[in-house]
Amino acid sequence: MIVSVAYFILYFSLFLILLALLVFNRKRYTFKHTQHPRVSILIAARNEEHTILRCLHALEALDYPKGKLEVLIGDDASTDNTRAVIDRFIQDKPHYTCITVTHTLGKAKGKANVLAHLAKLATTEYFFYTDADIAVPPEWVKAMLAALTEEVGVVTGITTIAGDSFFARLQAMDWLYVLGLMQVVSDLRLPVTAMGNNMLLRRRAYEQVGGFESIDFTITEDIAIFNQVLRRGWRFRNIYDRQVLALSTPAATFKLFLHQRKRWMRGSMHLPFYMAVVFVLHSAYYPVLLPFFAYTSVGVMLSIFAFKLLLQSLYLHVCLRRLGRSVRWYMYLFFELYLVVSSVILIVYFFLPVKTVWKGRKY
Repeated sequence: MIVSVAYFILYFSLFLILLALLVFNRKRYTFKHTQHPRVSILIAARNEEHTILRCLHALEALDYPKGKLEVLIGDDASTDNTRAVIDRFIQDKPHYTCITVTHTLGKAKGKANVLAHLAKLATTEYFFYTDADIAVPPEWVKAMLAALTEEVGVVTGITTIAGDSFFARLQAMDWLYVLGLMQVVSDLRLPVTAMGNNMLLRRRAYEQVGGFESIDFTITEDIAIFNQVLRRGWRFRNIYDRQVLALSTPAATFKLFLHQRKRWMRGSMHLPFYMAVVFVLHSAYYPVLLPFFAYTSVGVMLSIFAFKLLLQSLYLHVCLRRLGRSVRWYMYLFFELYLVVSSVILIVYFFLPVKTVWKGRKY
């Protein structure tokens, strides 16, 4: 009983602090470059024939001089028509280059290996990373560069899901909620993580760590290189703004959703201690609340649940408004149910002795 009460006091105190930081400690960046520097955009593609055009059309719509863009695409041994689709699109666009990756560099494997090859082809000082199933906004390059001061080596934007299905909308809310929790910590200048589908690396920082080929292999290569860059003394920036809001395709099936989240959960093992505390406190809510019911009344239990739902919905509402988005009121209720069900299933699935499938490969 005493332990449960102490937990709820800590839980809600932390939640109120995070909400206050989200509202009152927002960081803004303004693009101030008098000249547009040349930049490289690096994309690893494997079996993306149905999504790569969406990505390429978004790059063509960037509000940035095409003469200052260098788009490098690596075909990672695709077994579909990915390479043919790319070649048709770029045939009259000299600032695009596509290569087929056939061998490994150093310790790199999979996506990290493709990005290592592309980095060697890049001729600029700024490496932008996105995925073949991502559509970046027109202001993406300018807004990311705006946060790149001299001491900053890595900048991370924000990504969510695009889709009209009920499950896709819940996934989108999930992405924005979790990234919103991370953002308030990042705004305190405390490092959290990066996302390889929406990231900018300064070339000097990348080369100082020896590139992806010098990093021990992990299926969350973005987190690995982020941590290595910070160990070299570089600073970071995370941006939670619609100008850097990239849109990903939703997991097509629940099985793919499980594999995706299992890969992310493995990456979360590398999160700093303070973020682990935040996520553990959030995850422990129902395991503490349900036994607590045996010691108290239904009214007290429902009050605790309602307060949690209120704070969570307010937090997510602020996150959505910041990005110019909104959802119907009932979606906040379904989101709570989604969190409960998916959390239980994912915890069980994470510990099952099955390999993670990623881009058709097992890890």
